[in-house]
Amino acid sequence: MCGVSYILDQEKDKQMKKLEEYIRSIVDFPEKGIIFRDITSILQDADGLALAIDGIRKEIKDLDYDLIVGPESRGFIFGVPVAYAEHKPFIPIRKEGKLPCETIGVEYELEYGKAKLEIHKDAIKKGQKVVIVDDLIATGGTTKAMVDLIEKLGGEVVKLMFIIELKGLKGRDKIKGYDATSLVSYEGK
Repeated sequence: MCGVSYILDQEKDKQMKKLEEYIRSIVDFPEKGIIFRDITSILQDADGLALAIDGIRKEIKDLDYDLIVGPESRGFIFGVPVAYAEHKPFIPIRKEGKLPCETIGVEYELEYGKAKLEIHKDAIKKGQKVVIVDDLIATGGTTKAMVDLIEKLGGEVVKLMFIIELKGLKGRDKIKGYDATSLVSYEGK
């Protein structure tokens, strides 16, 4: 009986698509020369969503950590189900003015201008180990801002998890020294 089950599992694995096959690439969006990597096509398919969530969980399964943090809004999409499945708290990082209690914030550079991210002042306790989950690392500005917020509160970032990495934008340069993993990476921008 075990042999039959093993063969069925092998057949199922052959039929299952890879996560990158669920990512839709849209040429010339939002402007000419850009290839937009769309995660909504992952979300629209139960198998694609399962691959993304299970892929993150596999990467952090042996990690010692206390909570998961994710940025508005796509970090929520992937971070919350991982936190639920791992029975860990989820801490949101939001755009300025969106959180109701006392916050701390950090400004960071965008391609055109600046933005500010905030977190509740009491969300992370000194010494807590944190995993950041987000959909994408591109230039690394948002990621570095999240790391700065967590460290201002005394937290320790033990892992950065991304669904997609755009290697051509060199986002890892801003987070050197941190353990970062992307499930799918593209060489270009």
